[in-house]
Amino acid sequence: MTGNNCLLDTSIIIHTFKNNDLTTQLHTFSEIFIPSIAVGELYYGAYRSANVKKHLDQLHQFLQNYAVLMPDVATADFYGGIKAALKNKGKPIPENDIWIAAIAVQFNLPLFTLDKHFLEIDNIILV
Repeated sequence: MTGNNCLLDTSIIIHTFKNNDLTTQLHTFSEIFIPSIAVGELYYGAYRSANVKKHLDQLHQFLQNYAVLMPDVATADFYGGIKAALKNKGKPIPENDIWIAAIAVQFNLPLFTLDKHFLEIDNIILV
């Protein structure tokens, strides 16, 4: 994947749901992708919220605008390498974030995130 593209982390999506201050920055990208793992985290948050219908509607509306990337065998290979490197460093991060990072590295997409622990991952480009 080439051009001015990016992959959105769950933290950025949640932030855009609460504030519009990143909307302008999102419009600077040619194409934006969402990892399916983040979609699962967002559904979990919606079902746990006090207003399930509102949050599900917001999520469905958001997902209409972006392509969702699914993990495959190649993603699993990147996941294994990233997790092993983090373990060797003694710097574990949440499992879902390792999968999100694996998708970012696999597709050579900059990851747009607010989470600092992604800085521990080698060969990842962060926004």
